[in-house]
Amino acid sequence: MHRRTLLATPLAVLAAPRIGQAQALTPVTLRLKWLPQAQFAGFYLAVERGYYREAGLDLSISPGGPNLLTENLVASGSEQFGLSGGTDSVFSAREKGLPITCIGVAHQVTPFVFVAKADGPVKTLEDFRGKKVTAWFTGAHLVLFGMLASRNIPRDALSISPQQVSITPFINGDTDVCAATWYNELNTIKARIGGADKLKLFVAEDYGITVPRDTVIVNEAFAAANPNAVTAFLRASIRGWKAAKAEPAAALEAVMKIVPTLDRAHQIAMLPEVLRLMEAGAAAQQGLFVIDPTAIKKAHDFFVEQQVLKAPIDLATAFRSSFLEAIPLADRLA
Repeated sequence: MHRRTLLATPLAVLAAPRIGQAQALTPVTLRLKWLPQAQFAGFYLAVERGYYREAGLDLSISPGGPNLLTENLVASGSEQFGLSGGTDSVFSAREKGLPITCIGVAHQVTPFVFVAKADGPVKTLEDFRGKKVTAWFTGAHLVLFGMLASRNIPRDALSISPQQVSITPFINGDTDVCAATWYNELNTIKARIGGADKLKLFVAEDYGITVPRDTVIVNEAFAAANPNAVTAFLRASIRGWKAAKAEPAAALEAVMKIVPTLDRAHQIAMLPEVLRLMEAGAAAQQGLFVIDPTAIKKAHDFFVEQQVLKAPIDLATAFRSSFLEAIPLADRLA
């Protein structure tokens, strides 16, 4: 009898499911704001290493593009998570009644600058008067408006046009000032102009304006029904970005596997700038993807003052830190 029990024990152990073994993964999608590049390396590395699967998620990443609005796709419920333009796009989406909520902020400071040629006529913001300036009309133009307002420069004192993907018009002198992200266009401009010393940069923070961008958003209904999955997504994403910081070469390869035709040198230069933006501001003490209420309110009040928003929005429902705060601080710190 005793022998029979012993023989049965291994079979019973094999038959019993291990903890977590039989759990079904929750299928979710992360929609990016742009095409695959090192700007999103931490997410791709987290997929490659199975961090999302370990968190109980079967996550797929869908690229963005010039004709896609992440907020609309996530609001529709067709995709659960998204990396949207920034706090400004979250404000706009909530004003329109779209059911999306920001659950994290990647770039803690304004990730772009305005650029002029050092040997050109634009030396100060006052010199923008009468000049040709381009900006992305997805939020960068609003920051430009605020910078001009800080020096009492009317918008109609200069020519402001929507900026296209290429920075060639600026290089060729067809425009005097253009927008450039710290991690992408600025590197390209430096290479084509001949170095940073050939450029004059106008930084939003120097004019009292900070607009955190690359906001992580979630569909409201999904978050309400799956709060643990939302926290799991953030936890796995943070693991991916911490790994990207510790192993930048591996993070780069994760991106290059998706799009082998990317300029490797450009991607290598991009990643440290992205990480700098992610670790800036409150993130240094409160960890990656922190939602800094002071920075959010300041940006919100700026857009209300500039009449970009018709009225104040409910920031408590537009931005929710509870999912992120469910993760221990030690795990969030880069």
